[in-house]
Amino acid sequence: MTVQITNPAAPAPNLLAANLICMASRLIWAAGLPAADLIIPLLPADQLSALRMALAALALLPVWALMEGPGALTRVNWLKGIAVGSLIGLGAWFLVQGQARGGAVTAAVISATLPVVGIALEVVLDGRKLKPALIIGLLLSLVGGMLALDFKAGGMSLGFGALLCFGSVVSFALGSRLTVTAFPGLSPIGRTALTISGAAIAVSTVAALGIAAGTPPPEFSGWGWNELAALLIFSVGSLGISQLMWIMSVEKLGIGLSGLHINAAPFYVMIILFLLGGRWDWGQAAAAGLVAVGVLIAQGIIPLGRRRA
Repeated sequence: MTVQITNPAAPAPNLLAANLICMASRLIWAAGLPAADLIIPLLPADQLSALRMALAALALLPVWALMEGPGALTRVNWLKGIAVGSLIGLGAWFLVQGQARGGAVTAAVISATLPVVGIALEVVLDGRKLKPALIIGLLLSLVGGMLALDFKAGGMSLGFGALLCFGSVVSFALGSRLTVTAFPGLSPIGRTALTISGAAIAVSTVAALGIAAGTPPPEFSGWGWNELAALLIFSVGSLGISQLMWIMSVEKLGIGLSGLHINAAPFYVMIILFLLGGRWDWGQAAAAGLVAVGVLIAQGIIPLGRRRA
């Protein structure tokens, strides 16, 4: 069976729908960040990542079985799913460890390099050509992402924490791309459920080995409804639902163009906090607008100049 990959040099079908799905994916993902602040201090990184992946997988697998029949779960290559899922799980673990060492601002700044890494993968693996519109759109997205960050929340560190965050970006970009290309016969729900389940198996194995080596097991006696709700938002919403929509957009746009949308995440966080009683920041709104312009230019929706006949 041949692998069908969207040609990055040609306009993807249903660009508007694909971009809206990608925006919704990043909005749902951003909703998990305030929830993560509540539960990250409560569990070690490997145990939290394992629990998060497991809950997301338990939410996705029944949906996959209902949509395509229980037999769909037995006809797939689970070893390959675990291998690809391990990259996504590794990326999640790297990010938590990197943020713990370098701070939230460092994690956000390094995460903004996702479109650069994604486009680099397409150049190396797909032979994508770097056209002026793509370069300008990428630069606008990066500048908008930097302007949207709240650097007052902490300093920027370029130490080991930043290196771990960059490892997270590379691992997640490669895992997302392989989720689409390594399983050409699967639907988006099948691809996502398989790789998230693979990530859950891989990360749970690491967490179990850690407990066997002496790490204290998780303790939930002090958890209340707020912590449980935050965990569900962080796992089922910010990972399960968000990853499904993300893979749908990567399938249509490619990992590079989809990655441009992540730089609007600080604006989405600001919207969520505003709805919860926080303040509105016009600077972040303008920065998100710059990211949006970059996305449109990179895809040729806003042309740089008049084409000659």
